[in-house]
Amino acid sequence: MAGALAGLKILDFSTLLPGPFATMNFADMGAEVLRVASKSRPDILEFEKPALPGTEFSAVAAQVWRNKKTITLNLKNTKSIEIIHKLIQEYDIILEQFRPGVMDKLNLGYEDLKKINPRIIYCSLTGYGQSGSMSMRAGHDINYLALSGIVDYSGSKEYGPFLNGIQIADVASGTNNTMISILAAVIYRQNTGKGQYLDVSMTDGAFALNIMSAPGCLVDGVTPKRGGGWVTGSSLYDYYETGDGKYVSFGGAEPKFFANFCKAIGKDEWASLGVQAGDDIKNEVKKIIKTRTRDEWAAIFNDADACFEPVLSLKEALGSDLSKIREMVVEVPGDDGLVVRQLGSPFKFSESKVEYRHTGKPIDKADTREVLKAVGYDDKVIEQLDKEGVLA
Repeated sequence: MAGALAGLKILDFSTLLPGPFATMNFADMGAEVLRVASKSRPDILEFEKPALPGTEFSAVAAQVWRNKKTITLNLKNTKSIEIIHKLIQEYDIILEQFRPGVMDKLNLGYEDLKKINPRIIYCSLTGYGQSGSMSMRAGHDINYLALSGIVDYSGSKEYGPFLNGIQIADVASGTNNTMISILAAVIYRQNTGKGQYLDVSMTDGAFALNIMSAPGCLVDGVTPKRGGGWVTGSSLYDYYETGDGKYVSFGGAEPKFFANFCKAIGKDEWASLGVQAGDDIKNEVKKIIKTRTRDEWAAIFNDADACFEPVLSLKEALGSDLSKIREMVVEVPGDDGLVVRQLGSPFKFSESKVEYRHTGKPIDKADTREVLKAVGYDDKVIEQLDKEGVLA
């Protein structure tokens, strides 16, 4: 059965995490993704530790390159550009993650490629967008979040901002907004026959994540403070340390959930105070939660309906019943009979189910010859291209 995105053919020039994660999701849903890579300048993700058992190939790369084919090209060679021009007759969605202007210098920019295929959808994913004084600056997730205003009111009063365990801007704005933009453009093309250029900025996406705080700031000019909002530290909505040094989470902001919480900890009399009961009550809650272990509290709250859950380690989370029921860990075929456990897809369809055809492959197992033969190159020409360094 065809996946939801069967028929989409994407040429992926992206590296590291945001772009490749987006195209992995597309590939899981049935799109045909061809990754354009270089033997002489490999993606450093390939060497991220740990490696798959018995190999030197990164487990992360095996995940985010899942279900994709790879072609190796030296994009500074004009014959590589000719190959790309042939490929975009079929692979009419482009994703690139270079700094602004790099693809134009290679004669692979949107204006160049739309002359060959006017229906092309061309997405550029960058940190700061294609315009403005910061467009050429280097940056990473931490910088995009810092410039968006989010970090200034996140963390704690005592210790300031905290580093996050995941790349929020890279994924929540980079990966996700790339996917949304491309799929919206596909629908537009289906309706009008027209392709278009997409400018996705991870910092733009980080700005948009201020959805609960920015509207008020724009109206009254008051900026939120760290520890000042009910979800940023001023209420009982928080994490609490347990007696065994682990943690639990409480998010019961609504009156009925808060009342159930108070009952479970033996403080029914606090129910009328609400989740913003104040620092004195919060300090008492901290003391109470420390009287039992994390798992003891989890058992107490199992049927309490109070938005109270244990803070799990990643290993615990991946092995949990929830993970198993929701199929968030799957077994994916790899090279030489290896079966690799990977994160499953969060996208659930009743008809067009996602597929896990194969793990990502290291660059020395690229599909270059197969891809070139599919667009008309014979073995003799391919050998000559290889000798000339076109396929490097």
